[in-house]
Amino acid sequence: MTNKLFCFGLGFSAHLVARELKAEGWKIAGTTRSADKAEQLKSEGIEPFIFSDGQPIADIASALEGVTHVLSSAPPGGMGDPVIHHHGSDLAALPAGTWIGYLSTTGVYGDRDGAEVTEDDDLLPSGKRGRRRVAAEKAWFDLGRRHDLCVQSFRLAGIYGPGRNALETVRSGRARRIVKPGQVFSRIHVDDIAQTVLASIKQPNCGAAYNVCDDDAAPPQDVIAHACGLLGIDPPPEQDFATAKLSPMAASFYEDNKRVSNARIKQELGVKLRYPDYRAGLLALHDEILAKLQGRDENVS
Repeated sequence: MTNKLFCFGLGFSAHLVARELKAEGWKIAGTTRSADKAEQLKSEGIEPFIFSDGQPIADIASALEGVTHVLSSAPPGGMGDPVIHHHGSDLAALPAGTWIGYLSTTGVYGDRDGAEVTEDDDLLPSGKRGRRRVAAEKAWFDLGRRHDLCVQSFRLAGIYGPGRNALETVRSGRARRIVKPGQVFSRIHVDDIAQTVLASIKQPNCGAAYNVCDDDAAPPQDVIAHACGLLGIDPPPEQDFATAKLSPMAASFYEDNKRVSNARIKQELGVKLRYPDYRAGLLALHDEILAKLQGRDENVS
């Protein structure tokens, strides 16, 4: 029997997982919010369905037909987790043992004043988005327990990768070096998210939560400075967080200060990070940018 993955939300991370599995011969289906994106997915051989907070999947029976694995990256909103809100009963009817992955965030831990957190620590979110994530995780795990589904949660650190990284921020002229003394963030390259999810599919641990981050929680201003160094330009001046004019959304990212342990994905799933820190990740992305620019030059000539 051919495995079939259904993705609720084919965003930056889930889309890469889907492409990896499609290359292995899996059938892939999933959701998007727009008809244009649906056409793009169809061109990739992915069966698309329209879904959003206010628009459940019209033909959910067809969507979930033959599904062996489910991955959800849909963020929770005011109604809670939109997938469970609209289609929890449909998922409950899947065969016992069906693998379900939920892409959560390390925001569920809240602020730890720079201390390390593991998956065994209490969930103490500091803001509304974090509280919604905790509630969504609980809803997924409850669904798994009640209906014998193999649910795992992946708590993702700050995600970066092709087209979405500090190099692009610097190149666009939007980079700022905001300094909040003692502040560190954990990060993860999208390729390492994909390999972690794939490792869990191959050796599932029902009910487990996994921190997905690299080895080096670092101050954000250091990442920008390193990106500038790779690009050969001067970094922007440092700005004190206390006096920097940030949007409420941007300022909210500085509410939590913690170092996230990734020991469990290494020990239980055998994950060997391709990009163990932002320096390795940005260097690889920089090399990709140079290769593309060189390719364009060769095509022009």
